[in-house]
Amino acid sequence: MRTAVVHDWLNGMRGGEKVLEAILETVPDPTIFTLFHVPGAVSPAIERFPIQASFLNRMPFAEKRYREYLPLFPLAVESFDLSSFDLVVSSSHCVAKGAVAPSGVPHLCYCHTPVRYAWDQFDAYFPAGTTRFRGVKRALVERLREWDLETAGRPSRYLANSGAVAERIRRHYGRDAEVCHPPVDVVFYEGNGRVREDFLLAVGALVPYKRFEHAIEAAAQVSRPLVLVGKGPEEARLRAAAARLHRRGASSVDVDIRMDLRPAELRDLYRRCALFVQPGEEDFGIAAVEAMACGAPVVALARGGALDIVADGESGILFAEEGAAGLAAAIERALPLAFDYTRLRDRALRFGRPRFLEDFRRQIEGVLR
Repeated sequence: MRTAVVHDWLNGMRGGEKVLEAILETVPDPTIFTLFHVPGAVSPAIERFPIQASFLNRMPFAEKRYREYLPLFPLAVESFDLSSFDLVVSSSHCVAKGAVAPSGVPHLCYCHTPVRYAWDQFDAYFPAGTTRFRGVKRALVERLREWDLETAGRPSRYLANSGAVAERIRRHYGRDAEVCHPPVDVVFYEGNGRVREDFLLAVGALVPYKRFEHAIEAAAQVSRPLVLVGKGPEEARLRAAAARLHRRGASSVDVDIRMDLRPAELRDLYRRCALFVQPGEEDFGIAAVEAMACGAPVVALARGGALDIVADGESGILFAEEGAAGLAAAIERALPLAFDYTRLRDRALRFGRPRFLEDFRRQIEGVLR
């Protein structure tokens, strides 16, 4: 038996790629199909398998400006020849779920989310007043949404990474989805009894929907340093936001943006931070679980995957009012509380890797039957 594993793109190690690593452990004889592949950008655990990139990977400037080829994404994913495979598994947050499986071949889709900017967050990704050719981009995204809906019936079965994503799949695609939370390495990420320091920590790709500008402003309001770990197209804007606050007289603004940290360096930050903050809605939130596993309480917007992860008042604080003020109030509420490490870790352990592998193998068996 051979398996085609379709993943949107391989140009960095983020949450989706950590899930892909685990998926590759569960399926027989996998070959990876992806729109873009930057060799060396993902882990050896992924690179050791055969990888076939689409024709888009050969386009000019594809390594850095791959997003500009968005109108061609559906054509590229449909161009994969999967005719010699006995099982198709897609790991999809964009177009991977639209891969065309051979007739009679089951297709299991692990859906990280339906395309965010096509369904829920166009304004976050393309804000009015600052987006060039916004009308053209809206038309292109509307066509992508039409294609996304037209191809919603291609997978035989959907898995969602959180209850919130399962609801989006029902709402947008009219399909049911069972929740299978992503795997988190709670063995590596554990506490070591370090005394917690005064800084706040946020981790994730620097993209619009993460709302890290709210974390910067909230940190200034509560007079706490902020360490922001990640990289992406929002880096310049976030640095500018911190600089503007400083110029306005917020002398307490202390924002340290760090990139390309080794896992041990990130774990050390989880062990030392006062709080882990998640200002935007996450589909799931692997970093929040890693932080809890290391004993860091989580302050998170009460939407999306945070509702599956955080027990309010026990493993962190959930806040309903999106924005810097709501986040700052939640931080002030969390700081005096004494969170119990054992409870934090127990909460994180339910998202461990062995549980994911067991659940995903059971889903593979089910779709093959």
